[in-house]
Amino acid sequence: MAVTKQKKPGYHGDGGGLYLQVSPAGTKSWIFRFKRHGRSREMGLGSLDALSLAEARDKAAECRRQVLDGLDPIEARNSMRTQNRLEAAKAMTFEECAKAYIGAHRESWKNAKHASQWENTLASYVHPVFGSLPIQSVDTALVMKALEPIWKTKTETATRLRGRVESILDWAKVRGVRSGENPARWKGHLDNLLPARSKVQAVEHHPALPYAEAGAFMHALRDEVGTAARALEFLILTAARTGEVIGATWAEIDLEQKIWTVPPERMKSKREHRVPLSPAAMKVLTAMHAARRSDYVFPGMKPDKPLSNMAMLKLLQRMKRGDLTAHGFRSTFRDWAAERTSYPGEVAEAALAHVVGDKVEAAYRRGDLFEKRRRLMVEWARYCSTVAPSAAVVPIRAEVA
Repeated sequence: MAVTKQKKPGYHGDGGGLYLQVSPAGTKSWIFRFKRHGRSREMGLGSLDALSLAEARDKAAECRRQVLDGLDPIEARNSMRTQNRLEAAKAMTFEECAKAYIGAHRESWKNAKHASQWENTLASYVHPVFGSLPIQSVDTALVMKALEPIWKTKTETATRLRGRVESILDWAKVRGVRSGENPARWKGHLDNLLPARSKVQAVEHHPALPYAEAGAFMHALRDEVGTAARALEFLILTAARTGEVIGATWAEIDLEQKIWTVPPERMKSKREHRVPLSPAAMKVLTAMHAARRSDYVFPGMKPDKPLSNMAMLKLLQRMKRGDLTAHGFRSTFRDWAAERTSYPGEVAEAALAHVVGDKVEAAYRRGDLFEKRRRLMVEWARYCSTVAPSAAVVPIRAEVA
């Protein structure tokens, strides 16, 4: 075949399934045609510039041998390429993959601390075990070696760590630097080797103020000045989480309707949450709005940044109440609602934005009990404004004989 002189577009056969393909633009490449399970297939072998006629014939001959052996030359080549990539990736360690994964997702994580949490937990518990090993070498035994020592003592950390390792290994597989099943997956795998989180995790309660002391505490809090004090007051009155309060923007507040609507992306449940605002909560907002200098309701030192998530904790320390946490006031509210009101439990749970655990109940309860919650929050605000009298000690008068 005069391959160098051939200019006519189309396929030009050499025999044995080998063809020279000439494109309309004049480029030339080698094609091997074969049939597999009655279906005609084409496999590119390379350009004329890269392969001479003799080299193309050798490649076609190898392809014919594979067909005779019952193999698909295209699948065999793809498998070889995958294997070559895996071999080349053996030098890529788990730690390098972890860095690449974090780098790829850093911008999408809404919390700046998210990346550092990943880095710190991996550096503390995983990298010393298999961080320096090739990503392909990570197996169930290594994952267990990293998780078992902390599974019962630091269950929350261990659970998150397992998920992070699983995500990194999945990323490596998609990127083509790892193959096989994921040894860090839970369902149908590690759940057979490790006890369920609910069986071993001790419930850690945030230090909470007894509800009988809520009025006295609120009285002292209202004597404090500054954004952190008003943020904590608002947090108590709305029974909201710290992140929800410090991230609140004026766009979420309807001052006329007295409603604060927290968008799904800022909620733990990933569902929109409407918060009814009591007169006391509105008083806080009115004061903050009068001094508004940011889109944030409770801005930090810089107007374009929200209040630090440590600000309320430091405030409590200054008030000599380092025994409390901001989150603990949600428990204070819940205990008060259960002990001192006749509202059904689901109303208080809805006020706390807790997700209904029972799927059947969740399916039938389509509303958010908003009006009932509004009345509940008004009563809570009124209770927080009432200082309970301290018990007086009455001396026993001795009888006169």
